[in-house]
Amino acid sequence: MKQGEDLTEAVGVHRAVRRGRIVDQHLLSGPSVAGAVFAALAFVAALLPGMVPRSELGQGILAGFAVSFGYWIGAGLAALARMLDAGEDTAQDGAKARAIGFAGFGLAVGLVAYGLWFLPTWANSARAAMQLPPVETVHRLFVLMLTMSVGLVLVMLGRVFRRAAIIAANVLLVILPVRVALILGLVLASALFWSIGSGVLVRGAVDGMDAAYAQMDALIPPGSVPPDDPLKSGGLGSHVRWDSLGAQGRDFVQAPPGQADIAALRQGDALEPVRVYIGVNSAEGPAARAALALQELIRTGAFQRRYLVIATPTGTGWVDPAAIMPLEYLLRGDVATVSVQYSYLPSWLSLLVEPDRGVETARQVFRTIYGYWSALPADDRPRLYLFGLSLGALNSDLSVDVYDIMADPYHGALWAGPPFPSRTWNVVVKARNPDSSVWHPRYSDGRMFRFMTQDDGADITYGPWGPLRVVYLQYPSDPIVFFETGSLLRRPAIMSPPRPPDVSEGLVWVPVISFLQSVVDMVTAAGTPAGFGHVYAGNDYLDGWLALLEPHGATAAEIARIRERLLQEGL
Repeated sequence: MKQGEDLTEAVGVHRAVRRGRIVDQHLLSGPSVAGAVFAALAFVAALLPGMVPRSELGQGILAGFAVSFGYWIGAGLAALARMLDAGEDTAQDGAKARAIGFAGFGLAVGLVAYGLWFLPTWANSARAAMQLPPVETVHRLFVLMLTMSVGLVLVMLGRVFRRAAIIAANVLLVILPVRVALILGLVLASALFWSIGSGVLVRGAVDGMDAAYAQMDALIPPGSVPPDDPLKSGGLGSHVRWDSLGAQGRDFVQAPPGQADIAALRQGDALEPVRVYIGVNSAEGPAARAALALQELIRTGAFQRRYLVIATPTGTGWVDPAAIMPLEYLLRGDVATVSVQYSYLPSWLSLLVEPDRGVETARQVFRTIYGYWSALPADDRPRLYLFGLSLGALNSDLSVDVYDIMADPYHGALWAGPPFPSRTWNVVVKARNPDSSVWHPRYSDGRMFRFMTQDDGADITYGPWGPLRVVYLQYPSDPIVFFETGSLLRRPAIMSPPRPPDVSEGLVWVPVISFLQSVVDMVTAAGTPAGFGHVYAGNDYLDGWLALLEPHGATAAEIARIRERLLQEGL
């Protein structure tokens, strides 16, 4: 082969340089045999069970991405092999290549059939781990057609990228050697595709979603009126306009339980819980919203309650009612909860377009409220706790600089479903006792950090709590907690024995494919039944609060009634 042929073949383009031009394959040329085999292998691997059950739509999209990746790996390896083969082609070689081609495509078809045959078994393996009934029928043809459609689009997109790189290289070939021209062509094509993808497609999609979520946040359903309770934001005498709370804020302040509900369940006296909420439209900027939150807390008498909770919401401004309801029942309503919205976008989109907004708001809120709280007499102020779910847990953790509060710490935090980048979670899990698992770690003697799953860990013996208590509530099947970027090339820690009970025994690690599975699992993690994945159940929140707030003054019978009520509410 010629020098130009060697280089172009190495990057998967046609191996001829003719009349000063690099010649590429036709965009609609036939598939690579090696690419087809690797695509079929990737297809089978993509059908294996993940951490959460997948819909047929999600399965087909995942398999389509996996197939396209497998195809380019196989095609690239074949191109590399041809580059290293410097021999001349013969008729005998052609016949051998045709035979290998028939065998390769036959193997690919067999692998696809194998994967489709076992698809229901693998799908039900993930469902069984979450105590879901098995699916009777899996629409294999739908999964296959969706996989082929997504895979074909991605493969064609790759060919268009390759063609763009070669066109740019041919222009540069007039003044540059082949190798340099081709490398620069790849760089220019990459820059072009990146600018189109991030600057046009992604920006347009983000702007469209931003407008849609802004409308949903501002929507006030017919019949929705401000509460007449002065202890709720937006109610009588409130500094906050009802229409500025946003959809999530209005739901938060109106959600049960009220004083009558709590008194009936606890069969005794109860207070009306204080709920303060500040929407993104309630004030301009994090500092102003934090100041408004403090005004509302003072107005409602929150600092005269026994407990005060700063609840950092998720990206949309949502505060999980499954977490707040058991807390208010447990404390007979003698608690004030405050939350300040920083976005109306879903958490993943909020992180993408405004990554610092949540942290900045959480820090302003904590500093403002903590500053007022810490100036009060220690024996005449509420016990201060933090709460957060998902992105709320991450931002709540980042809201505090531990060195600023060491002399007078807040009392504790309940962080549920902390996302995998969470600062303190990562430090504590890595430093866990060596005889404990990553999904139920034990840190030292549990004086400061304790972890809970669906199993509340009642059989684990801890030392007494220290002055600052942190409880992490996490499910082993939650891919948002246990995602690892390193799973691209190494087995993630969640797959190390012992295998957690809510994760399929069929979960295995396959390089790259398992990474793609984890990404899809994160997207669908909120579609599981309560108590699995990223959907945290009220019963488990109750266990978290019980561990954090003891002594709490509730009897075993009262706690049992609270659990029953949470089940009745579907939480």
